Amino acid sequence: MRSRILMVALLGASAGNALAEDKPVSVPVFDQRPLLDHVYDGGWEHFVGGGLAAFDCDGDAFPDLFAAGGANPAKLLRNTTDLPGGELTFHDETPEVMRITGVTGAYPLDVDGDGVLDLAILRVGPDMLMRGKSKCAFEPFTDLGFTSGDHWTTAFSATWEEGESLPTLAFGTYVDRSDPDGPFEACDVTLLYRPKGGHYGEPLRLEPGFCALSMLFSDWSRTGKADLRVSNDRHYYVRGGQEQMWAMGADPRLYTADDGWRSYSLWGMGIASRDLSGDGFPEVYLTSIGDQKFQAFDPAPGGPVWRDVTYDFGTTAHRPHTGEDGRPSTGWHAAFGDVNTDGRDDIFVAKGNVEQMPDAAIEDPNTLLLQGQDGRFTEVAKEAGVASMARSRGAALVDLNLDGALDIAVVNRRARMEVWQNAPPSGNWLKVWVSAPEPNTQAVGAFVEVRRSGGIQAQEITVGGGHAGGAAVPLHFGLATDEEVDVRVIWPGGASTEWRRIKANGEVKFEK
Repeated sequence: MRSRILMVALLGASAGNALAEDKPVSVPVFDQRPLLDHVYDGGWEHFVGGGLAAFDCDGDAFPDLFAAGGANPAKLLRNTTDLPGGELTFHDETPEVMRITGVTGAYPLDVDGDGVLDLAILRVGPDMLMRGKSKCAFEPFTDLGFTSGDHWTTAFSATWEEGESLPTLAFGTYVDRSDPDGPFEACDVTLLYRPKGGHYGEPLRLEPGFCALSMLFSDWSRTGKADLRVSNDRHYYVRGGQEQMWAMGADPRLYTADDGWRSYSLWGMGIASRDLSGDGFPEVYLTSIGDQKFQAFDPAPGGPVWRDVTYDFGTTAHRPHTGEDGRPSTGWHAAFGDVNTDGRDDIFVAKGNVEQMPDAAIEDPNTLLLQGQDGRFTEVAKEAGVASMARSRGAALVDLNLDGALDIAVVNRRARMEVWQNAPPSGNWLKVWVSAPEPNTQAVGAFVEVRRSGGIQAQEITVGGGHAGGAAVPLHFGLATDEEVDVRVIWPGGASTEWRRIKANGEVKFEK
């Protein structure tokens, strides 16, 4: 009964948005730009990974891209698009210090609180923290005490805990390559770096580890404290494992059934989080092999309770939607975003076989699920032009040419990187920048709320999730026909700004 109530609530929220809008649901048409000269490659240690970081590293507002290369060197691709709304172009301007091999992924964040974005780089080998400088220059941090062992790292997230001058960093490791009985049932642990006095010491080992492929610090309870969600790969933990949520107290502990946590096992690859119901609490989309899962948050029990509503909303995406291969799909990076600016969030999933797994589809096109007026999702990737058959991995769903429409960039395994430029937005939109004083200059943990004719849309500022990569860009909201909306920020800790009336089709910045 509870699941049915949740479904009705979600459909009601989406339908309420639709009733205030005149425009019908429309499928955006993407233009594929020339393939970028970058390939994620390597042996079995690079079957997973292939992440992509999107952030502005040269100060021109156009998001640049840092792409994992696996056995190939990683690349920094400068966004050289000439004008807002112009045709997307990128140029390889990778500093020598960034031409690193063994890279599985990367996440942008301002580690040292100087207002310049840095990079946490995940590797098969020692992980790295790179200090960002002007004009896309980088150098290794040497003054933070951060050290990393020779791990196989495939997941990452970060948050700022109260009173600390540096972020808490979580690195999710995969199979322990030193285990002679591996690789099956040889999962490594999550490593939690908590700062002490402005430096990092030895990491805390969060055990058990079940081969993490995605993790996300999120203030799921809206209490001002983020907990760590971990999505794990059943292929290697085989049995006895499950998805995890760590309660981040002085001594982190796993949530259990006594807290309301529901045991769930899948071939976890990626996490996307977004409030779709308008109740202020985030739903999640989990990618896997054959099991792309959409779960709605249930606030009634008071604990970390998400209920599976995948079939109710048409978000299964469990088999290829085009082509002749009917075997199960393999989902990797997932992201929520309003690709047609109709005021309803959609879902993009990068897909592709791990390598040659015979039980999974080899020809496995990417998925683009468009949310309709009834709240249900429809597959439109082929019609939109983004149904690539490459072995996709990490991705970015961001506005790359600053025209207000979300574009798509994807890193592929053993194939060149792809970029699709979205058509100009058909509805109104808004971007919201949020900044705060050091140390947490990105205001990670804050929520932005937009009040419009269809209700309130909320987005949380996070670092993590997806598959091995993330974006540090302004939050993007589709507004449909609304020409003005009210916006406010709820800062980490609970204080909030006043509602501000903002005109559509531009950017607004909130500073604490």
